[in-house]
Amino acid sequence: MDVFKSIILFIPLAIITFFAVVLTLLQGQIQYIPLIIAVPTVTYLLATFLLLKFFKTKRRILAFSIIAGAALIVTAIVPIRESYKQSMPTVSAEIDVYQYEPFRNLDSLAKLDHPATLKIQEPVPKLDGATALYPLYASFTEALYPKKEYYPTDSDVMVNTTPEAYNNLLNGSVDVIFAAGPSDGQKKTAQRLKKEMQMTPIGKEAFVFFVNSNNPVDSLTVQQIQDIYAGKITNWKEVDGNNETIRAFQRPADSGSQTALERFMGDVPIMKAPEENVPEGMGGIIKEVSTYRNYTNAIGFSFRYYSMEMVGNDQIKLIQVEDIAPTKETIRSGEYPISSEFYAVTAGTKNPNVQPLIDWIVSDEGQELVEKTGYVSLDEH
Repeated sequence: MDVFKSIILFIPLAIITFFAVVLTLLQGQIQYIPLIIAVPTVTYLLATFLLLKFFKTKRRILAFSIIAGAALIVTAIVPIRESYKQSMPTVSAEIDVYQYEPFRNLDSLAKLDHPATLKIQEPVPKLDGATALYPLYASFTEALYPKKEYYPTDSDVMVNTTPEAYNNLLNGSVDVIFAAGPSDGQKKTAQRLKKEMQMTPIGKEAFVFFVNSNNPVDSLTVQQIQDIYAGKITNWKEVDGNNETIRAFQRPADSGSQTALERFMGDVPIMKAPEENVPEGMGGIIKEVSTYRNYTNAIGFSFRYYSMEMVGNDQIKLIQVEDIAPTKETIRSGEYPISSEFYAVTAGTKNPNVQPLIDWIVSDEGQELVEKTGYVSLDEH
């Protein structure tokens, strides 16, 4: 009878465990599977041993407790570590782009105090660009374009990542993109497609590095940062910080900020980027560059406007470079050592309204919107 009860208990536990494992696989959370199996297994064994009156001696009770406890602890280590990692604040390229959609009467977009001297008529130039620059060219759109709906994901004014924007430009899907300069890979793609890219500087920005706000390091030299990303400096104590191994995060290849890092490093080889397993589709796993997580020993990078204006996060702080903070004033003057221009990029478009658009962007009115958005204009406005 006790054996029969044990079998009756096993069946529902086995079914529940099976479906829990399948659901976990579909969600790509493989690290939880050992614990999902261990908990019902220990529960079943405990119930069965109690039914069979196995625990007749303290030695058996102790032995079972040690083995079961060890199994639960070992299988829980990875899920606990993963939960801790997921609890860390992140700085990524995920923002609510809809809060910058043109013609939605949103206060988030910069506006001129008067009607623009140019009005773009159909056919309007199709636009795309980096996430960090969307608030800027969305404000251009609202100032110049006919009033209608411009969905960020599918319209004449889209927003994508830098690699996607360059792909759309080179395959002719859009007329103009707003982004940092192209990577070597993007230049090679243009050459292969026999496309010549024209880059018009429309503003200035700082490439910045940031750390946890509790990190005692406030400033690094250019050489120290290069040594960190080359893997030569591996502990914060080497730059007067805490005795902690440095977690140096990177961004995916061909992204605007990763391209900026490559230019910053010059001929210095960059160490392999940290990777993590990322679920894809029906429980499949791919490896992607790890998203910056704000560990106390982490360092990451981005552009000043994006990191401070769009993702404003008081849990990170920007590192001074050569004891110079990245401010509008130091960017404009060139005093901050890692400043660069960003561009309106074309690749042989035939749309007649593209050149008037670009000419207006570099005019006083366009540069006024650059400043009002939070970037640094080509000249002081």
